[in-house]
Amino acid sequence: MDTTIYIEHLGYINEYFALGIQIITAFLLGGAIGIDRQKKLKPAGIKTNMLICIGSTLYTAVSLMMIEKTGGMADPNRVAAQVVSGIGFLGAGAIMKGGLGIVGLTTAATIWVVAAVGVTIGMGYPVVAGIFTLTILIILKILGPVYELFEIPHNFFVEVLAQGDCESLLKQAISTELEVKKVDIIKDEYDLEKNLYLYTFQITLNSKKITNLVKLINEYIQVKRVNHFNISNTGDERDID
Repeated sequence: MDTTIYIEHLGYINEYFALGIQIITAFLLGGAIGIDRQKKLKPAGIKTNMLICIGSTLYTAVSLMMIEKTGGMADPNRVAAQVVSGIGFLGAGAIMKGGLGIVGLTTAATIWVVAAVGVTIGMGYPVVAGIFTLTILIILKILGPVYELFEIPHNFFVEVLAQGDCESLLKQAISTELEVKKVDIIKDEYDLEKNLYLYTFQITLNSKKITNLVKLINEYIQVKRVNHFNISNTGDERDID
């Protein structure tokens, strides 16, 4: 007797036909999310997301097949739980402590939800998985610009440790690139033997622009260290060495 697998809108169909539908669906949906991540030059691109989605699909589908083959003795929930645990290791590998803070959280979250899409396909709901994928793509593509519109500017205190007289270059980076008309920069001697000076100033920007400012400073000037402190929230402190 042939094993059958449930596929929504089709009912219970032959296992090979059903697995073919699931694998193709996982290939397409995982690839759709992977293309978005690849375009944004993220570590988990097309191949990674495809493999995660297909793997999660197969683990789930095979666990359901084992129920029928073992007369209901197998537990598919255990397989799904192990998929979630395994994806946790992949997600942890995508999260890194960068110079500007923690990076890779969105990539890790994307890996996690791609596995959820695969599990949904493996359970026999490819259409539902397609709706989930569309929702994920909307979040990845649309919510970023929308979020920026509602970012509230904060007052930041910035310290720049650089070699030599860089005050004019620092003002150029701020005024030209960020369109900030006037910033009062204080220059202090830090280490005369090494010709190091500490430049400090206050500026009002949103969180994304202050991150861009740090990058710009490093492009304009060969700095030793940049610190910025959120004056409105003293808990927000990041360093770059």
